[in-house]
Amino acid sequence: MKKLNAQQLRRSDPDKTELINIKRKPIYLVLDRIIDTYNIGSFFRLADAIAAEIMILCGDMQYPPNSRIHKAAVGTENWVPWERKETTLQAIKELKDQGIFTIAIEQAKNSVSYKDLRIRDQNVSNRSSHIKKGEFFLPVAIIAGNESYGMEKEVLKEVDLVVEIPMYGVNISFNTWGTTAVVAYKILEFV
Repeated sequence: MKKLNAQQLRRSDPDKTELINIKRKPIYLVLDRIIDTYNIGSFFRLADAIAAEIMILCGDMQYPPNSRIHKAAVGTENWVPWERKETTLQAIKELKDQGIFTIAIEQAKNSVSYKDLRIRDQNVSNRSSHIKKGEFFLPVAIIAGNESYGMEKEVLKEVDLVVEIPMYGVNISFNTWGTTAVVAYKILEFV
């Protein structure tokens, strides 16, 4: 597969053959009402970096084509499969109906540290009753929350697992695409 630098990516226009030839990983990225267009662009770069299956943009937010998204994404928005959903809850329910495990990244009472993530045998029947804290299945969807408000309680109740990135300094949270990158690369250890 060819590799492009930022200048080449900004001008690239992939054809269907090039897109089909990218070996996608069983990871789905779900963006929940992301406010900052530079964060959205960074998510496209992340989705490309990990060869995500698809990125789902949900709710009230900006979508490509957008010059600020393009600037941050450096053209990767043309290389990453993406779709738009009205709500994050709708996206999660559709993913779960397809048998995709869902992980939210959020500071919540019931969250586990990303360090404790481990994959569980996919052949377990009725998996929701067998999931232990920190275990997940592939394929997996990572849900990234709104920068200011996090995720709605209904969304957190619907996901299979909530993961938190520990914060050791004075700041209580890490950038939304940064936390997603940490969790995605932890999951890639199992793929």
